[in-house]
Amino acid sequence: MKIALGADHAGFEYKDRIAKILRDSGHHVLDFGTHDATPVDYPQYGYAVGEAVATGQADRGIVICGSSIGISIAANKVPGVRCAVVMEPLTAELARRHNDANVFALSERLTGWEMIERLVDVFLHAPYEGDTSEGARHKHRVEQLFEFGDTQRERTLKNLERGAVTDAVTPKELL
Repeated sequence: MKIALGADHAGFEYKDRIAKILRDSGHHVLDFGTHDATPVDYPQYGYAVGEAVATGQADRGIVICGSSIGISIAANKVPGVRCAVVMEPLTAELARRHNDANVFALSERLTGWEMIERLVDVFLHAPYEGDTSEGARHKHRVEQLFEFGDTQRERTLKNLERGAVTDAVTPKELL
C-alpha cells in the first residue's frame, strides 16, 4: 500500500517513527515532511497528504501535528478526503469501517507512542464495510459527505428555516 505522511514541527518525530514501521512492513511511503523542529505551518502538510490521497498518488494518508486538530481540518479541505482525528482504537476502527476514512490525523503531544502503534495497525487493517450488503447504509452516508454543493446548501437552509432536519431518513432497502 502507498501511504502519504505529513507532519508539522510538533509531529515530525512520530511521523519518522511511523514511516519506519510502514517501510518495515513493506509499504511504500511518501514523506512530505517536515523533518525537524523548525516551526512550520501545518495546513501545507495536511493539504499535501490530502492531495496525494485524492489524486491517487497514495492509497491512504497519515497526518500528525501537536493536537491532530488543525492538520485534520486542512486535510479535510481537499475534495475526496475523509480525514478522522483518532486517539483510541474504537474510533479508529469505526472511522475505517463506517466512514471509509482515507486519512488519519494523529497527535504527538496528546497520544502516547504505544497507542499510536495500535492506531496505525487499525488504519492498515480495518476494512471499509460500505461495499458489503450489511454495510450499504455506510456507503450511502459516506457518499453524502461530498454532496455539499448548491443543492445541498439550499436543502440545509430550508431545514434551518423549519428549525429541524426533516429529510434525513436512510432508505429502508439499505437498513
